[in-house]
Amino acid sequence: MLKGSIVALITPFKNNVMDEDKYISLIHHHIKNGTKGVVPAGTTGESPTLNHDEHKKVIEIAVRECKGKIPVIAGAGSNSTEEAVQLSRHAEKSGADALLIVTPYYNKPTQEGLYQHYKLINDNVGIPIIIYNIPSRSVIDMSVDTMARLFELKNIVGVKDATADLNRVDQQLKKMGPEFIQLSGEDGTALEFNMRGGVGCISVTANVAAKLCSEFQEASLAKNNNSLMSKAKEINEKLMPLHKALFIESNPSPVKYASSLLNLSSDEVRLPLVKVTEKTKKEVQKALKFLNLL
Repeated sequence: MLKGSIVALITPFKNNVMDEDKYISLIHHHIKNGTKGVVPAGTTGESPTLNHDEHKKVIEIAVRECKGKIPVIAGAGSNSTEEAVQLSRHAEKSGADALLIVTPYYNKPTQEGLYQHYKLINDNVGIPIIIYNIPSRSVIDMSVDTMARLFELKNIVGVKDATADLNRVDQQLKKMGPEFIQLSGEDGTALEFNMRGGVGCISVTANVAAKLCSEFQEASLAKNNNSLMSKAKEINEKLMPLHKALFIESNPSPVKYASSLLNLSSDEVRLPLVKVTEKTKKEVQKALKFLNLL
């Protein structure tokens, strides 16, 4: 169920208020263009600046609009274990198919602290949990051994790996086996990630190149088909300038600008994020034109 091109959904704003109409049309755009799942209230959805009501609303709307056609993996992490439990229980009650739980940021827990954090969430819900390991944002890195301990629990099913270390795919595959779902958290290395045993990507780029990202993932997962692997490599090369352009400045400012050019969302972000510079705008435009999206 949790594989292929999964989009880390942006949260559209209008005058600093969530734009529900754009958000709904965005979800249907993804369903129409082959996206295999949506992640509301993640990093790209600006979860740090969504209040609790907004956080819950983006998940509820995603569940309602997806109507079981594609899975909803709700962002429900926090650096407060109690808050993460509450958000996770709400997401499950709302009908989310799975949870994406980021490693607790700022607190700098030990590996045992990480284990107990996820165990308490696991013990309070009955839907699958994807660990989100992103040391560049949360400072701490969950070890493969800690991940293996967590995989023994009933609801922990996989990881969104944004460590930027492709060797981790091999280590996690060796330790947990192919049943442990490995999803890339980095568009630029998604091809190699899948070739090493990954099964998909929770993608930023898919916000603005949904069809291409979906086609790329489908082709890259056909490991024994030379023709499709060639197609995957070809699409990957085409997408690379866009992957790079969308991370010149802090995500999701560049992808929101790209979305505004395609009339999918405004380019509004919430402070402390700001809109991208003119220099970045030119790079984003160039990448979109290269893909004939603009």
